Amino acid sequence: MDIYPIDSEKIYLSSDYLTLDCEDGPKSLKIGEWLLVDPVRIHKMIVKEKVLKVDQNEVFAPLVSKLRRADYEYYLKITGLNMMIDFPGYSSEIRARIPYDTDPIAFYKWWRKGKHENQVYLSPAYQFMLFQKVSAMEPKIMLKKDLEFLKSF
Repeated sequence: MDIYPIDSEKIYLSSDYLTLDCEDGPKSLKIGEWLLVDPVRIHKMIVKEKVLKVDQNEVFAPLVSKLRRADYEYYLKITGLNMMIDFPGYSSEIRARIPYDTDPIAFYKWWRKGKHENQVYLSPAYQFMLFQKVSAMEPKIMLKKDLEFLKSF
């Protein structure tokens, strides 16, 4: 088997080979095949570890699509407030960041009280900022657990 170690200077295309360690030993596949076999691992190598550089259009865009199907929870976490959502008052999908930033009360009602937490992942830091804004503007609409979350800081 040929070995293709990561070349930190190379920008990989989907047809380029890469060897990664797997449970049953080293495995060499084209980048395009790795997107199908282990998209989360490839994403982490690109975004978090920054050890793999890939072509944005040929590799990264399809990777995000594969993540959505392969591991939706991971996809939600990496997308966060950039998730496209159907939000009341808008004629088409918008980024969750728009109502989060411009109308925190409406976003809170939609996200928490409307039971849409599974559509947009908010890290604890973003939850804290949202709860702070809503608490300052209209504390009576907040759930008890969210007020307690604020008090814990």
